[in-house]
Amino acid sequence: MKITYDWCSKIYENRQRLRDWEGLLLDSLEIGFRHLDFQRRYVRTVLTHTEHHLEMADVVFEGRKTEAIADLLHAWTTSSITPAHTLLDTCAERLVCLHNLVPFSSRLRRLVIRSVELIGYKGFEGVGVERFTGLLNHLCVTIKDMDTWPRWGRLLLGILQTSDGAQNLSHWYWELLVELAILFPPSLKGGSTYSPWITAFLAEAQEWEKLECWMGIVWMVWPPGADGIAEEDLDRLMRLLFRQGPCAFWKLEQWMERWSREAGEDTPELFQRTCRQAYETAQRDAP
Repeated sequence: MKITYDWCSKIYENRQRLRDWEGLLLDSLEIGFRHLDFQRRYVRTVLTHTEHHLEMADVVFEGRKTEAIADLLHAWTTSSITPAHTLLDTCAERLVCLHNLVPFSSRLRRLVIRSVELIGYKGFEGVGVERFTGLLNHLCVTIKDMDTWPRWGRLLLGILQTSDGAQNLSHWYWELLVELAILFPPSLKGGSTYSPWITAFLAEAQEWEKLECWMGIVWMVWPPGADGIAEEDLDRLMRLLFRQGPCAFWKLEQWMERWSREAGEDTPELFQRTCRQAYETAQRDAP
C-alpha cells in the first residue's frame, strides 16, 4: 500500500515523460487500495502525503471513475497517524458535486461518509449549506456508517444553526439526531448549547415532524431546569405539537423510554408531567 501510494506521487511528478501516466496512476491506486476492507478505518501503515498527491486529485475526480475516486479517498482516510485532513479539506467542493456525476457504489458511499466525518462542518461552509445538505440527503447516513458519533453530532448541529440547514436537511437526519441523543447524549451536548432559534423556526414553519424530533432531543440533552428551554415554553410548544396529532405524544414517550434504558436512569418526572398535561390540554382544545 505504501509503495504504490509513493508510486502515485512519482508518476504524477514525472508525468510528462510517461506515455500513459494517467493509466499508471489509476492502476497504482487500485493495486494499493482496492483490496482493502473499506469498512475498516485505520491501518498501521503510515503514508507520506506530498503536493503531487494533492495535484493528482484533479485527474482522479475528473475521470469520474467510481472506484478510482474511492481508491483515492481510501488513501486519504485510512491512516490513524496521518489521516491527511489537509488533502481531504481540498475535496469539499468535489464531494458535494459527486453524487450528481457518478453512481455511488457501497464502497464509495462509505468512503465519502468517512471523508465528510473527517472534514467536519467547518470544512464545508465554503461550498454552501444547501449544497452540503444535498450531499448528506443523498447519502442517508446511519449510525452504523459512523466511525465517531461525537463528530456527527457536532456536524449535524452545525448545519441546523442555519436557516438553510434546518429547512433543507431531510427528516431522516432529525431522527438520526434523536438516535444519537438516545444512545450517546454527549455526542450532541459536547461543546454545544440549546438553540432557541431552531425551536422558533420549526414552529413558525410548521415543520411538525422535525419539531417532534427536536423536542425529543431537547428533553434528552438540554432539559428544562438545566441549560435548556424554559418549562413554560416547552409546555406551550408541546401543546402546539400535540394538536397536530397524537402520534407525536406516543413517539416522545417511546424515545424517552429508550433513553431511560440506555442511560440507566428513570424517565424524569418533569417530562412525564409536562408531556401528559400538554397532551390532555391539546385533546380538550381539539375541534
